[in-house]
Parts: sequence; C-alpha cells; structure tokens
Amino acid sequence: MQQLPILGIKITSATADEIHQAIDGFVSTGGRGFILSANAHAVNLARTRPWLADFFKKADLIHVDGGGIILAARLLGHSIPQRLTWADWAWDLARHFSKNNYTLFLLGGPAGLAEQAAAGLRAVLPDLNIVGCHHGYFKKAGPENEAVIQQINQATPDILWVGLGMPLQERWLLDNHAKLNAKVFMPCGAAYKHLAGWLKRGPRWMCDHHLEWLWLLLQDPKRGLIRYLWGNPVFIYYCFKEWIQMRNYSGE
Repeated sequence: MQQLPILGIKITSATADEIHQAIDGFVSTGGRGFILSANAHAVNLARTRPWLADFFKKADLIHVDGGGIILAARLLGHSIPQRLTWADWAWDLARHFSKNNYTLFLLGGPAGLAEQAAAGLRAVLPDLNIVGCHHGYFKKAGPENEAVIQQINQATPDILWVGLGMPLQERWLLDNHAKLNAKVFMPCGAAYKHLAGWLKRGPRWMCDHHLEWLWLLLQDPKRGLIRYLWGNPVFIYYCFKEWIQMRNYSGE
C-alpha cells in the first residue's frame, strides 16, 4: 500500500482487501491500529484544526471515503484503486469480521441507532460478533465518559467503530484511545444511519460520477448547506492551488 500526499493528508492508496489484511495484522499482533477516513470535508476541517491534521499524519491508514479525493488525486497525478465509502464498505468490513470471528463494538449516534445498525448487520450476518453498543450523546469528559470507556473495555472488542461525526469522533479518539483496550479504531461517521436504513444511497449513476454529495444534500439540506455548498468550492480551490504550485515547482 502506498501513502500519497494529497492536500496535506497522507492518503492510503489501497483496495478493500489490502486494508482488511492490515486489520488482520493489527488484531493478530494485538497492535493499536488507527484507520481514518478522508473526504473533502475532512480536508477542509484539517486545514483549520492543527490537532486534526496531526492526527491524520499519525494514523496508520487513511482510506478514501469521498469522490473529491479521487478527483484530487487524479489532478495531482496519483491513482486511487478504490473508493471505500462507509455506506458500502461497512457491509464488506462486517463480512470480514464475521469470517474471522472478530469482536465489534458500535459507539455513537442518537439513542437506539447503534442497536438498529447492529440489528441490520445481524440480519444479514447472524454470526457477526457484536459485543456492545452505546449512543454518542454522553459527556465527553468526566464520570460519564469514563463509564462509557469502562463499558467498552469490559466488552473487549477487537474493533471499535466510533460514529460521532467529524471532527468530534476524531477528537474523542485522540483524547481517550490510551484508555481503550480495542485493537483497531475506526471513526465511521454516518455509517450507522446507512446500516439502520435511516439514510439511503443515491442512484448508482450519481455514485459512479462522484455526485452522491448532491443526493445527501437533498436528503439533509441543513447539514449539507455548509458541508457541500460551501465546503466543496473551498476544497476545489485548494486542489487547484496545490496543482498550480506543483506545476510551478516542476517548471512546467
């Protein structure tokens, strides 16, 4: 797997199978692997939050979760073999976990969502070993936070999915990972909403042409106004800025 520098973030150029093999390595060795997600929103956030940019730099793997990264990579002369958006990839991950009997804990979302996501997964994969769920509406410091950490540790999961939304999920992991006994940490954004059926995938033609952001905007306009209508132009601006700098540096 190759690490590609794109807009200040090292993107992992890898297929799903390659990342699954990396997860196998973390679990078998008892290591602490951090697998983060990158999309245009993540890049925009990292530009204004040094702690988040630093977290991305220290992560073991950063998979591509947005079509904007694919397009940015092409513009900058790189190739990404596969986009791994959580809406699809969560199912492939779960199959891999079930096949290898890995234990999984789901953290995040409003009350009941993680449980609904777990039920959706078990309906398709009855052997998937989900050892616990907890909502994300808890105080992120103090006794309440410590109680959540204790619940996770008592469940002894191999993999912890954290669906608190970006960048809260990354901030929580950064602050608390040393207290957690999981072997692989994966922020998963809105994955539970897809698994539970709260969010529907866009039409295949939109997904294939990197236009799913428009579908998500139509489903949730309040969330999408800033993230997409403002965020996407900002992302495009910095993509072309880096492309121009690269051309100037190479003397083209």
